[in-house]
Order: sequence, then structure tokens, then C-alpha cells
Amino acid sequence: MMKIDLVTQAAQRIASLKGHFVHHERFVPLAEGFSILAEKRLVDIQSGRTSEAQGLALSGHSGAGKSAAITHLLAMESQRLAEHGHGDTTIVSLRVPSPATLKFVGQMLLRALGYPIGADRHAWYIWDLVQHHLRERRVLFVHLDEAQDLASRGTKHELDSVTSMLKTLMTDPEWPVGIILSGTNELEDILNHDYQLARRMKTVRFESLSPAAYGDEILDLLDSYCERAGLEPEDDVLELSHGERVVHAAANQFGIAIVLILDAIEDAYLQGQKTLNRHNFIRSYYRRTSCDAEFNPFVVPDFMRIDARQVFSRENRT
Repeated sequence: MMKIDLVTQAAQRIASLKGHFVHHERFVPLAEGFSILAEKRLVDIQSGRTSEAQGLALSGHSGAGKSAAITHLLAMESQRLAEHGHGDTTIVSLRVPSPATLKFVGQMLLRALGYPIGADRHAWYIWDLVQHHLRERRVLFVHLDEAQDLASRGTKHELDSVTSMLKTLMTDPEWPVGIILSGTNELEDILNHDYQLARRMKTVRFESLSPAAYGDEILDLLDSYCERAGLEPEDDVLELSHGERVVHAAANQFGIAIVLILDAIEDAYLQGQKTLNRHNFIRSYYRRTSCDAEFNPFVVPDFMRIDARQVFSRENRT
């Protein structure tokens, strides 16, 4: 049984590490794309022009690191805009519920704008109120995370309604609002359903990682986290093959790779270690998946054969 104070200290230190955002090469086009949209919008406002707003869409597989990237970006840009006198509700962000309806999303937006409303109102009335309060509060951007759930049933009618509403916000003649969408690859189907919406959006995609191409980058990431964590990485976790193992164990997703590194660091804390080694990855992967050693990418030589998306894998299921 681990000492409770050791567990508490480990939890506190990991929480601090989780608060550190890693600037990676894929974040650059996302940040640049948003900055361009924001500056265009501010120039229009300052010059008294009313132009149609544009938007930004970020897609990628689950675990690609989209939510962390967009959360960091919007927090950074909200602070920058506030410092330039544009208030604290310049960007409104919410997570789309699943299953979603346009009516419910409208209600959530109103709640985020400080105007909760009962469920007995019609959808058209709710969205009229949304537009009104976006204008009144001079909101520049609305961000919808997990936006693929806006059209979870995938019917043509549903897709038509979603794309029509997004375009309505972006083309409001009094106060156009930029739309930021983030979600899994199904988000691309929503945009491709309506060319008029797609042409108003800048797009960024977080591609999956390749172990061969990104092994070195993951090792740099691991080394950086070890420095912040106050741990010395041992030689066995600085080998290129280990970086490739981390990428594969993360199902080729950048965000999950960070989680695996933090899990291993947490194990080192719990063991009272001053260094980080391969055994920390072995134990933390088992703790995460309950897979036998034969299905642990940090144990077997032929780790590429393992399906890292599976849990509870064992040699003989009984």
C-alpha cells in the first residue's frame, strides 16, 4: 500500500505538469489562422465596416490533442483581446452535447451569455435571442468543441439546419460572428455538405503520428517533461526505439502520447524515484489497460503487432 502523502504529492505535481501546454509544430498554423481572423474582424470594427465573418475548423482523430490546443489558443487570444479593450466575453466557448439538437445548443449558448431560458421556447425564438445577445455583448467568436455532434444523425435535413444556422451567425448584417469548430474527422462531413459554409472557413487538421517520423520528436518532448518534473531520464527511455514505442502505444495520437509520458512520470513519483526509466512506462501502461505483458508495447520486441486501442488484452481469455 502506497503512503497517502506520496500519492497526494504525486497528484499535485502531475496537476502542475498538466497545466503546461506544449507548443508543437502543428499549433503554429492554428494560432496563425486565428490571429488573421481576429485582426481582420478588429479592422472591420474600427473602420465601421460590416463584412461577413470567417471561421476556423480544427479536425483530427480522438486523442490528437485538439482540445488542449484550442483551449490554450482561445485563453491566450481572449487575454490579448481583453488587453486591447474588447471585454471578457469576446470569445464564447462551449462543448456540444451528444446527442445534440440545435435548440439545446442555442440554450447552452444563451446560458454562456448569461441569459438562461426555459426549454418551452421554439428553436427559432432561441436562436433569435442568441443573435441578439451576441450583438449586445459584442462577441467576436463562438467556439463549438466536439462540433461533429451538431449533426450526429447525419440526415440531410439535420445537416441543412446546422450549416444554415452557422452561416446565419457569420453573415448577420448587424454583427457577424466568427465560428470556431473543433472535432473529430466527422466534422469535415458537415463542412463538405455546404460549399458556402466551407469557403468561409479556414481549416487545420491534426494528422496522426508515424512512429518512424515522430520518434525523435517524442523523445524531445519526454526530455522536456522530465526537466520540468525534476526527473533524470535514464538511457533506456532516450533510445529512438522507445520514442517509437510511445507513439505506437498512443495509437499514433499526439495528445495520448503526452498522457502516456505523464502517466510514466506519475509512476516514478509514486515509486519515490529521482529518474525515469522504461519500467515506469511498463507499469503505467498496465495500470491504464490491464493488458498482459504480451500486449504491452513497452515490453515485447515486436510491439508494432499490438493494437494499442485495446484494453484487457490477455493471452487466454477465460
